[in-house]
Amino acid sequence: MLLSDGWVYQSVAAILKGFKNNYYSPEKRKDMRGCKAFSYLLFAFCMGLVKPGAAQQNVHPQSGIYEWPKEAAVKEKLDKWQDQKFGIIIHWGLYSVPGIMESWNLCSEDWIDRDSNTVYEDYKKWYWGQNAQFNPVKFNPEEWARVAKEAGMRYLVFTTKHHDGFNMFDTRQTDFKISAGPFKNNPKADVAKHVFDAFRKQQFMIGAYYSKPDWHSEYYWWPKYATADRNNNYDIRKFPWRWNQYKTFTYNQISELMNGYGSIDILWLDGGWVRPLETVNDEVRSWGARIPEWSQDIDMPRIAAMARQAQPGLLMVDRTVHGPYENYQTPEQRIPATQLPHPWESCMTLANNWGYVPGDKYKSPAKVVHTLIEVTAKGGSLLLGVGPKSDGMLTDEAVSCLQQIGKWTGKNGAAIYGTRITPNYQDGNTWFTQNPKSGTRYALVCLPENAAIPKELSWQNNLPAKGTKMTLLQTGETVKWKQEGGTVIVTLPASVRDSKESLPAVAFAYKPAE
Repeated sequence: MLLSDGWVYQSVAAILKGFKNNYYSPEKRKDMRGCKAFSYLLFAFCMGLVKPGAAQQNVHPQSGIYEWPKEAAVKEKLDKWQDQKFGIIIHWGLYSVPGIMESWNLCSEDWIDRDSNTVYEDYKKWYWGQNAQFNPVKFNPEEWARVAKEAGMRYLVFTTKHHDGFNMFDTRQTDFKISAGPFKNNPKADVAKHVFDAFRKQQFMIGAYYSKPDWHSEYYWWPKYATADRNNNYDIRKFPWRWNQYKTFTYNQISELMNGYGSIDILWLDGGWVRPLETVNDEVRSWGARIPEWSQDIDMPRIAAMARQAQPGLLMVDRTVHGPYENYQTPEQRIPATQLPHPWESCMTLANNWGYVPGDKYKSPAKVVHTLIEVTAKGGSLLLGVGPKSDGMLTDEAVSCLQQIGKWTGKNGAAIYGTRITPNYQDGNTWFTQNPKSGTRYALVCLPENAAIPKELSWQNNLPAKGTKMTLLQTGETVKWKQEGGTVIVTLPASVRDSKESLPAVAFAYKPAE
């Protein structure tokens, strides 16, 4: 994936200077004359997807094109997924043993911050050798599921395999897996199975994260050649037989997940550079990564047909590859500037990293609640990233933060779950959602952190119907409100103002005037 230290997103100033020096070789700049790539980047900036100073070298931006699914079962499941709103993505793998950024230190690209005193090939051997140390004897997926449930999360995405190729499920295609190392005799050695089972028991929708690139597979990174970057390291046009082996390997692994791990709702495919060459457009080129001259096509139609035969209605999330296998979009570490006319989720980390890194800095519960509110009001879902330690335990900081988030979602969830967008969705720090079945409108006011709760709150537009009752979801109390012109003024009860409990936001339910 997915990492918080990824693609370097240039500032608008750099864009307006013509992409000088930072990203593109002279050949690429020449190819970009005509300015289609310029327009993609400028559009992305204006939409809030590319931010000055973001310095994110590997973060997937939001796709610019969407194709609605045609199958009734897929549309039905997509609608159900849009009701969930809040999910957890768990990054867990070899990288948790040394506590480093997931997978990317293996990649020979010059933005990687790796120890320069270590020879690259020696580093790869060391990294992959962490398998011998990975023995998560405290792994307790039921506890993970309980914590996530209490936080108000309703769907799961779990890393069955990241780019490093280490498998967190008992695949038959390779021995590079958790169930072949020190943990192999543990009753929970087939980690993904037990994670899925535990979350399924808590009524979560289940998503399997799977990396299309596999840097450990000799069919992807052939030892015959050096590994220059994230892409496969041989010319597929010259060695089609070897790429066919990789396609078979990938198909077989996904088939194992789809046929042997219970009901799966989402197949979340990462590594958007593994794609048919004909799908590479100016938007993809704007990422700044090298694009091979050959097609890294893994035959997604065949994979999708197999997967949906095993899992009817399965949501396919082939990230950034436009078309029928990207059923919702996944802007990473960012929120779109406006509402979008199609399904999407913001995938964001709870700390700074996707996986466990000692001493990581966590977002405040209020920051997460504010993010959840904004994402929901803009029509998306929030997928929050948490990384367990190598022993299988969640960090105390993560658990504490999720518990605080759950205190808010537990009382205010009606304004989040099952809601859809309203045309006027924001007024300053107040956001609006609505329940399409009941017609109830919700006003969610984000409060400043560590500030006293005011006596009155106000917003414009989204006016209540005359004489309607307004309910404060936090306590269930009916609150006093009045309208002055186009402004709604609400009086908060003393029970909230005098409470010593930290309150990141307040939500009100009412019938709208229109």
